Amino acid sequence: MQDTLFTMRSLNSFVPADHPLRPVREILDAALKNMDRLFEAMYAKSGRDSIAPEKLLRGLMLQVLYGVRSERMLVEQLGYNLLFRWFVGLTMDDAPWDHSTFSKNRDRLIQADACGELFELVLDQARAKGLLSAEHFSVDGTLIRAWASQKSFVPKDGSPPPRGGSKSNPEVDFRGQKRSNETHFSRTDPQCQLYRKSKNAEALPSYMGHVLMENRSGLVVDRRLTQATGKAERQAALAMLKGQPGKGPKTVGADKGYDTADFVQACRDIGVTPHVAQNDSRRASAIDERTTRHPGYAISQVVRKLIETVFGDAKQHGTLRQVKLRGLDKVEQVFALAVTAVNLRRMPKLMAGAG
Repeated sequence: MQDTLFTMRSLNSFVPADHPLRPVREILDAALKNMDRLFEAMYAKSGRDSIAPEKLLRGLMLQVLYGVRSERMLVEQLGYNLLFRWFVGLTMDDAPWDHSTFSKNRDRLIQADACGELFELVLDQARAKGLLSAEHFSVDGTLIRAWASQKSFVPKDGSPPPRGGSKSNPEVDFRGQKRSNETHFSRTDPQCQLYRKSKNAEALPSYMGHVLMENRSGLVVDRRLTQATGKAERQAALAMLKGQPGKGPKTVGADKGYDTADFVQACRDIGVTPHVAQNDSRRASAIDERTTRHPGYAISQVVRKLIETVFGDAKQHGTLRQVKLRGLDKVEQVFALAVTAVNLRRMPKLMAGAG
């Protein structure tokens, strides 16, 4: 095998002209250009130290788009993957930074809400192309596994359960103990909570992510991350609906979990028609013929199921199935990046169709 000493090709020439990352990077770069003032405020007046935040955000977005399981592996890929180097903005001669750079700059990005700003600026490009309406939405929530185990839950008061086995991975005996979020907490991640979606499911240390989707385009227009509680989905949905611009009539499609009298009435109070699936098993539904008789209700019930693909993309292809960071703020950053990645996957085709 003989190796060449020099090459006359640029990184751009190694990326196929029809590669799906090309339009994604164009949208992402346009958003990052509008974040210059935010980046300047994040650093001292003497200049920017360390790695440029634009490259860090491109790297984090690349991790989500390709489902790279750790930042250490992402940096390893930047060493030899020409596609990744091109997307992040490293030249052929640039050495990739150390993986600890992400950890050292994470608090700075969280404090400036850089990922939240990036989400909004990407969405602004869809809005400028006329891809978003202010009338019809869908809402849903999903459980996000926390980076904590059942063993980490100990009583808030009193002695912890007996342990045995190895020190690094001890065996914990919970027999005879009734655990709940009121009496127990996780020593690993105190902000996560035990939660289960159904009676037959296991209660797991979790957070809860919520998204509001615009029905016409299937793009996410708002997102929240909260602790996992029984009322979190409905509370987050109302907060996101109140934040939507426009004074005209709106509709929101949702599953049976939102069929409660207080949520339905709260939606009507803010001028939103609740197209909620009826939950009439052994109870009376809060949705009656005033809503179900309209053709728009049936349409919302079909379109709202598209919101499941948002969570599917973020979990199956991204990094959202079980986060590897601890704390509400850090997990919220991961969730914002994951939702932005879903929009970035969908927008090129939508923008091409819009002309």
